[in-house]
Amino acid sequence: MRLEQCLPLLGLLLCAGGTTAQEDEEQEREFLVEISGTTVTITCPLEHESIRWELAGKVQDTTERKLILKDHDSAPANLSCGEGTGKRQLYLNARVCATCEELDALTVAGIITADLLITLGVLILVYYFSKSRKGRASAGGDSRPRGQKTQRPPPVPNPDYEPIRKGQRELYAGLGPRGI
Repeated sequence: MRLEQCLPLLGLLLCAGGTTAQEDEEQEREFLVEISGTTVTITCPLEHESIRWELAGKVQDTTERKLILKDHDSAPANLSCGEGTGKRQLYLNARVCATCEELDALTVAGIITADLLITLGVLILVYYFSKSRKGRASAGGDSRPRGQKTQRPPPVPNPDYEPIRKGQRELYAGLGPRGI
């Protein structure tokens, strides 16, 4: 078969496979968990009129899609919601905080931007202050001339490390390598 003849068949297969995947997504919705302070709100993915909630084996007194847990103590819990055979289960391990403040994304972005601008400002200040101090003479009593480099005299030879002269070779001749 040629490629031109296979493309329509391939397109039909992809369309059929895509619709079944969308149907599976509708059946496999996820729980929605919202945390605010010490209150945890959980929304059941099933869309029944009366939903039965169970928290750690105890039936809750609400039949709505949303279960609101006030003053949650951050203890892990097993939850289930549903009706009859269509039950969905959730392991809830939510950390809550009574004294925490909620920040929106704009506030966090503003804090990060301000921090970067302050850091950049300090960097520029340090650069300009260090640049202006380069040309100044130091405040200490430096007596070295700042002009051209003067030649230094050769180092004073140490008599302990003088080279062996021709007349003294016999003195060191007996220090040859020893056979072990």
